[in-house]
Amino acid sequence: MDTKYLAIYNHYVEKIESGQLRPRTKLPSEHELTRMFHTSRETVRKALNLLAQNGYIQKVKGKGSFVLQVDRFEFPVSGLVSFKELAARLGKESRTRVLSLKATAPEGEMVNHLNISPSQPVWQVVRTRTIGGETIILDKDCFRQDIVPELTVEICEDSIYEYLERILEKKISFAKKVITVEEPTEEDRNLLDLDGYPMVVVVENYVYLEDATLFQYTESRHRPDKFRFVDFARRHQ
Repeated sequence: MDTKYLAIYNHYVEKIESGQLRPRTKLPSEHELTRMFHTSRETVRKALNLLAQNGYIQKVKGKGSFVLQVDRFEFPVSGLVSFKELAARLGKESRTRVLSLKATAPEGEMVNHLNISPSQPVWQVVRTRTIGGETIILDKDCFRQDIVPELTVEICEDSIYEYLERILEKKISFAKKVITVEEPTEEDRNLLDLDGYPMVVVVENYVYLEDATLFQYTESRHRPDKFRFVDFARRHQ
């Protein structure tokens, strides 16, 4: 069995994790790697694909392979974690800034996202999240007002989930998540420290109470180099 690709893979994993190769460093071309490691292009491609799959590099069509930042914050895909809880786990200085908070009729796609009538009032909250001095998340939340009758800036700066569970005694149960990669909007560029990255990772959350009531829709926009989205999967036969 050909294991040469693993040797190439481990070679670059060690260099990236040790900091010898900094984020955004361009790796040699496939042709150059075949000469460096005295192997075939197929073997090189297997190594590069594995590096990309495990979050060490990004392959850009027509441009090459670039090193990604590996000291990323782990964001559980299958769990429901508030930003306050995430920040506590990371042990890093963090801050939430509320850009807007309003009670209003649902706008645009919110009617469909929350499966409500156009006249049913909602809370719309826009917040930025700063970790380690960099603003890297833009959260745009919409809550059904009949489920969440009151919100304040102070609650939104602290933890809406903590307020719902401890004060309102609502039981948050599960969420459907949709993850996409998009070009940053003008709003993203103005509000986030994108550091030149040409994309954002967008996580849409449809959040339900214990009785299966859909009460929240969130569009969460992340700088791509700062997070890795982690899940645990089990095969069922």
